[in-house]
Amino acid sequence: MVAVRFAPSPTGRLHVGNARIALVNWLFARKNGGSFLFRLDDTDTERSTEEFARAIEDDLRWLGLYWDAFARESDRYARYDEAIAQLKAAGRLYPAWETAEELELRRKLQIARHRPPVYDRAACELTEADKARLTAERGAPHWRFRLDGRRVAWTDLVKGETAVDTASLSDPVLIRADGRPLYTLTSVVDDIDFAISHVIRGEDHVTNTGVQIELFEALGGTVPGFGHLSLLVDAAGAGLSKRLGALSLRSLREEEGVEAMAVNALLARLGTADPVEPAADLASLVAGFDLGRFGRAPARFDPAELQALSARVLQLMPFETVRGRLPPGADDRFWLAVRGNLARLDEAAAWWDVVAGKIDPVAVEDGAGVLAAAAGLLPAGPLTGDSWGAWTKAIGAATGARGKALFLPLRLALTGRGHGPEMKELLPLIGRDKVLHRLQCQGGQPAD
Repeated sequence: MVAVRFAPSPTGRLHVGNARIALVNWLFARKNGGSFLFRLDDTDTERSTEEFARAIEDDLRWLGLYWDAFARESDRYARYDEAIAQLKAAGRLYPAWETAEELELRRKLQIARHRPPVYDRAACELTEADKARLTAERGAPHWRFRLDGRRVAWTDLVKGETAVDTASLSDPVLIRADGRPLYTLTSVVDDIDFAISHVIRGEDHVTNTGVQIELFEALGGTVPGFGHLSLLVDAAGAGLSKRLGALSLRSLREEEGVEAMAVNALLARLGTADPVEPAADLASLVAGFDLGRFGRAPARFDPAELQALSARVLQLMPFETVRGRLPPGADDRFWLAVRGNLARLDEAAAWWDVVAGKIDPVAVEDGAGVLAAAAGLLPAGPLTGDSWGAWTKAIGAATGARGKALFLPLRLALTGRGHGPEMKELLPLIGRDKVLHRLQCQGGQPAD
């Protein structure tokens, strides 16, 4: 049974890098008939907030990435205590009292002596009397995990054959002096307990994976398959780290007006050789998903590409998909008429004002003759999709106007804009009474 997880820390808002990891995990689960766990890694109590937790949930729902199960690490401290006791009994955890300043000094000395800046396990040489003295002087210790110091290898789902030499790493701190377990431990315990079969995350976790595989084995758990996606860079190849605030999902949604399916469609293909195309729904992305298509090179994320894709996604959306987001009264005829001219959905409100509200009159240079003839030549009865063609043909015959000289004065008079959706679609929506009134209001009060 395939089981994956997305496990953000609620210490900030989701950005495009987080969203890509969540999406790829979700697609992998759905493609393989598996489950998707949403887990909040919230043991960092200084920075984790309920506000951020709710915001992450909202972002996942906006993307359509609904989860099959939910968990919080803050609910599982008793389970972590059991794992800690197991590791202590096996001799894999040892107490240490060094301060950050002392460790930094040692690191500098090792570098100066051309030695790897790896923790020297000095704490392992402490006697019981030393430990008692340090406890009295400095309080409770932190606890380090004793690494095997070997080559840990796995076949990565993205990178292929991968290995980490844990002899080149410092024994990681798993428990803080205040007794709280750290991510390296809690994540492994959770993955064991929730039977996670595959861990798919960013390549910045590769070294950590070597450590965690040793932890899986020390705790007697089944080691999952690992896949490490390349990190996102900007269009110029630079890292996104300084821009992630501006690229939060909330910012893209509320300030940039980006459509959720545009985010999904782009992130599902970034890092592959497959072309980025608009997607109607997540099901279509699942059908074409293949984790093996992701390469090792950094994936370039361009906000301009996302904006352009969002417009294409929007212009393909059926009315039922956007009904609840349109102005009250807007129907499917209106949507089909205007969607091809929208870059973002909130622009539809301005076009609804054009067909159902008031517009500001626009003075039309050299258009007086066309407008004077237009009112008297407007076809009788309700206006239809054929009315525009018949009307402009009659006006052209009466005035001799053609092309821009014919069409622009009418468009400006009826919409207040020099470009936009096809007038043959807008004319019936505006209606005969408004058309006549707007023709009469040229240069006067706003036309309704």
